[in-house]
Amino acid sequence: MYVAVKGGEKAIANAHRLLADRRRGDRSLPGLTIAQIIAQLGLAVDRVMAEASLYDPSLAALALKQARGDMIEAIFLLRAYRTTLPRFGTSVPLEIGRMQVERRVSATYKDLPGGQLLGPTFDYTHRLLDPDLLDETADVEAPARRAGEAETVMRVSDILDGEGLIEPDGEMPDDHVPGDLTREPMEFPMPRDLRLQALARSDEGFLLALGYSTQRGYGRTHPFVGEIRMGLVEVEFEVPELGLTLSLGEIRITECQMVNQFKGSAKAPPQFTRGYGLVFGQSERKAMSMSLVDRALRTSEFGEDVTAPAQDEEFVISHCDNVQATGFVEHLKLPHYVDFQAELDLVRRMRARHKPAEETTEHEEAAE
Repeated sequence: MYVAVKGGEKAIANAHRLLADRRRGDRSLPGLTIAQIIAQLGLAVDRVMAEASLYDPSLAALALKQARGDMIEAIFLLRAYRTTLPRFGTSVPLEIGRMQVERRVSATYKDLPGGQLLGPTFDYTHRLLDPDLLDETADVEAPARRAGEAETVMRVSDILDGEGLIEPDGEMPDDHVPGDLTREPMEFPMPRDLRLQALARSDEGFLLALGYSTQRGYGRTHPFVGEIRMGLVEVEFEVPELGLTLSLGEIRITECQMVNQFKGSAKAPPQFTRGYGLVFGQSERKAMSMSLVDRALRTSEFGEDVTAPAQDEEFVISHCDNVQATGFVEHLKLPHYVDFQAELDLVRRMRARHKPAEETTEHEEAAE
């Protein structure tokens, strides 16, 4: 039980004022605008949207500004706002094959239809601080797109699927109703669509550590990056009353198709298996980690033993949410006076009983 802190209202109000002052910073400098955050801190905005499960760059930037750059606090703010929004229905599954690709790489095929498209990436940069960025007037002109670069390209998984070399894409039954983790209590074992939903909004660092663990022997699945693609896809909504499918606009997403260790049996020839990751914005590390963990969690589908943390569905899903984790850890800052005093009294009484026992032992040793 928590106890109320009397007389703290004024102190809390002052703490809020101090926070606002620190957020504003040096008054001689121009204030940070939402447009600047969206344009110049885009990857941070993307992560907030992904882990808050709400695609709105302006609100994500506002949350980042309000949280002074604290990513998890910003995610918490945006997710809390999300709970106030009405739910109209479920969109039509995204047609990733029709993506307007901005970046597309494959570690399995050098020459593939549509080619490799590096796009905006840190992959080939030197990890050295760039002093040129200290000059606020410095500007770099983006390279112009060549004709045809915005065209849609086939997915690498379709190449393997055409030869029957990879398992099917996990089609759901026609009467399947998509689950919603935000409205239904979690139950284990969890269907894959709900599990992917949980992974998509989970903490990037947690997933990264688990994905890394699978590569170090803790549930190894021998992965190859079949394809990572990032770009714009159209979101469509079916309106049964009108008999129409309407376009709601475009969103930027990152998809990772991981090609994993093959499986076979007496009834089916060997095939590669899949791991899948899809997140809002440009977030390759998260999408890759998600696909690694997705494959690791599919133990029951392939008759594999659970031997590592990344393969334990209940462990992974119960601990991957950074908002829940933050609540549990940070609640320790709240008053626990009664609990601590009770344990303090218990330790004192235990010590009091322990002292006579020590004295008795000393007397017995002296007598010997």
